Amino acid sequence: MMLGFLLARSGVDVVVLEKHADFFRDFRGDTIHPSTLDVMAEIGLLDDFLRLPHDQVGYLSGVIGNTTVRIADFRHLPTRCKYLVLMPQWDFLNFLSERAKRYPAFHVLMNAQATDLTFEGDRVTGVIAQTAAGREEIQAQLVVAADGRTSTIRDRAGMHCTQLGAPMDILWMRISRAATDPEQTFGTLDRGRIFISLNRNAYWQCGYVIPKGTFEALQREGIAAFRERIAQIAPFLANRVDELQSWDDVKLLTVAVDRLERWYRPGLLCIGDAAHAMSPIGGVGVNLAIQDAVAASNMLAAPLRRGYVRTSDLEAVQRRRMFPTRVTQGAQLFIQRRVITPILGNGATTKPPAVMRVLSRFPILQRIPAWLVGVGVRPEHVRTREIAVR
Repeated sequence: MMLGFLLARSGVDVVVLEKHADFFRDFRGDTIHPSTLDVMAEIGLLDDFLRLPHDQVGYLSGVIGNTTVRIADFRHLPTRCKYLVLMPQWDFLNFLSERAKRYPAFHVLMNAQATDLTFEGDRVTGVIAQTAAGREEIQAQLVVAADGRTSTIRDRAGMHCTQLGAPMDILWMRISRAATDPEQTFGTLDRGRIFISLNRNAYWQCGYVIPKGTFEALQREGIAAFRERIAQIAPFLANRVDELQSWDDVKLLTVAVDRLERWYRPGLLCIGDAAHAMSPIGGVGVNLAIQDAVAASNMLAAPLRRGYVRTSDLEAVQRRRMFPTRVTQGAQLFIQRRVITPILGNGATTKPPAVMRVLSRFPILQRIPAWLVGVGVRPEHVRTREIAVR
């Protein structure tokens, strides 16, 4: 959606396909980082965007065993907004879609699922979509696969990911919020369990981290046993865990960390999770995808307006974005090995790792993880001009 907006803003005719009738998908990534808020400012949408209901998070804390540690402090970042925004992703997508529709070059097709590609020799020339009106073929000088970690377009193009590994999956659920509950968003790590609670004002969006592949065993124990697990690690929710009436109220997110070694072929470019699935650590997946979109727009808008995108243009996009992808995934893999895996394998009360104790003792160091999460490696800025008429 961001790439479609930016290209249409630059006068490039764009069609965005959305396979559903709306953008409402619960438990999607809802963190919007300062680097993304800078992008929103650069395209003149930040003030309107921040009028939508949202929460602002100036720092991240965690409860590890019996110790509360502050991990990241965003309040000193060299960005316009020195905080994370928590906002349902459907609100973000609706906002971008409505603003993009002001440009004559922007088109979005709902209930339109891309199912295959068309080719001319080795070059991708368009997509075949299943729409409400039936099968439709859409020709394009460039197809961008932004359809996630299980990308259909990537598979149809014969592109295969290298799996980097993830030791956990996450169970997401909603539990109502009481006036006496803590205000902040935080994570709790204790007795071999990791629990995430995101303040949504009226409710908590909760994540329960489990060792990979253990969901079926957990289901066999029964929903009552699962409710007890949550009550033990988050006692303030104990009087409300009965809201989880069945496993239908719990959604499994299968965590994957992978990437394509080559993100493109003639006429096709993969970005976001289609090119590099990220771990939920740091909540950076959405924001890295947006950085991909900004870089792609900066580098491809002019060739698209000229009417021909060379394969070397697509290679240049990957070359720019591969470095931040490798660094970010490397940091996530390090945290998985050094923090997540030891905790999930330890049934005893957890003590904060040494690095977290140092962060808690020296607050100035909290600016380092804040920068890595909130700004990231090689943040992108909008370089294209608005040449389309609103």
